[in-house]
Amino acid sequence: MTTRVTIVGGTGKLGGVIREVAEAEPGFEVVGVLTSRSDLADIDGCDLVIDASTPAVSLDVVRAAVERGINVLVGTSGWSNERIALVRPLVEKAGTGVVFIPNFSLGSIIGSALAAAAAPFFASIEIVEAHRDTKIDSPSGTAVRTAEMIAAARSSAGPVESPHADQRARGQQVASVPIHSLRRPGVVARQETILSGPGESVTIVHDTIEPALAYAPGIRIALGAAREARGVIVGLDSFIDLGLRTPRERESKPIDDSGVPGQVASATAFDRPTDA
Repeated sequence: MTTRVTIVGGTGKLGGVIREVAEAEPGFEVVGVLTSRSDLADIDGCDLVIDASTPAVSLDVVRAAVERGINVLVGTSGWSNERIALVRPLVEKAGTGVVFIPNFSLGSIIGSALAAAAAPFFASIEIVEAHRDTKIDSPSGTAVRTAEMIAAARSSAGPVESPHADQRARGQQVASVPIHSLRRPGVVARQETILSGPGESVTIVHDTIEPALAYAPGIRIALGAAREARGVIVGLDSFIDLGLRTPRERESKPIDDSGVPGQVASATAFDRPTDA
């Protein structure tokens, strides 16, 4: 049975990669390619919506799909645990499935999982992430996801040590972890998680060099999972056994969205929508 797919943000960088993979994947047919400005009524009639739009539009895309009983695969950045909590009751009531993938790269999820596995052993942890200068949100969804995994792994040890966190130059705290975002030309995506303790330091680095090659295996896994999903599922690691024992995040309660909810959104200045 063929799964009919509509991609919102399908004309953007990530959307283009997803479209190529979906069109080549047996059992999937791309029946619609929308921009971030398209009428969301155009998703009618498909079996799976893939959201690769922008953080400012993504919430509306998810709501529109769920209201129509359509499963969603979300690749758009900007979804913290708090923001996901806003749509969880809608998904459960509709009996649909929404899969949130902060990063489709297998190397990236391994890096985040390694950071979470090491987190209970180091009191000081900070994240430095760099993306191209056209990325409109910060911190990145991958950095937020990593910080939330670190916090879950440190549930017994408590928050990380982050002195002088009141100073703006110390970065934005997500789940107590300071995140520093760089936006500059010549970079695709790079994340460093720096864990420090008495007399030593461990740095876990992941570099994305060629997105189309890096994301394709993860997109294939996510497509199959999203087609059958029920409820809210976060992270590509939910479908892959990495052999690492890391605690899962506890569900967060919804926060006042003020139009664009979540720690990521509150720290981001959104301009007019442009495909991610």
